[in-house]
Amino acid sequence: MAVEPTVAVAIDAEDWSGALPAARNTCERAALAALAGAGIDRANQLEISILLTDDRAMRALNHAYRGQDRATNVLAFPAADAMSLDVGDTARPAPTLLGDVVVAFETVASEARGQGKDLADHLTHLIVHGILHVMGYNHERAAAAERMERLEAEILAGLGVADPYAERPAG
Repeated sequence: MAVEPTVAVAIDAEDWSGALPAARNTCERAALAALAGAGIDRANQLEISILLTDDRAMRALNHAYRGQDRATNVLAFPAADAMSLDVGDTARPAPTLLGDVVVAFETVASEARGQGKDLADHLTHLIVHGILHVMGYNHERAAAAERMERLEAEILAGLGVADPYAERPAG
């Protein structure tokens, strides 16, 4: 029996709830759309974890895991080789954790203001972006970046969010 993936959202920075009361729902909707876009909605017993935090915590994570002593908007931590999962395998008795996505409030809010974007739309984009990283997508090479950005834009369009790459200057 196929079931919808579980999206576990934790909010440990009060600014998220104050600025975006629907943050939890925004994350759940974006995550399910991203998983569907990556080809695994209605899969068996899959779980993704999302943490909405602040710049201080994000800086510590970025330093510990990437050696960069600064906050960033989103980090993704794959827990399994998601691209090789057999999503039709119904024999797994327990949920498979796909990974974690962490988003920092101050950085994301600042980016949204600076880019003239709605905070919920920017959060949606970053959740989709992070989920795709967990699923094995990357932007290390031009072809991979183009593939990932095209998929992000398709998923976001389905959620009513404008293509974040559409207005990028040429070159």
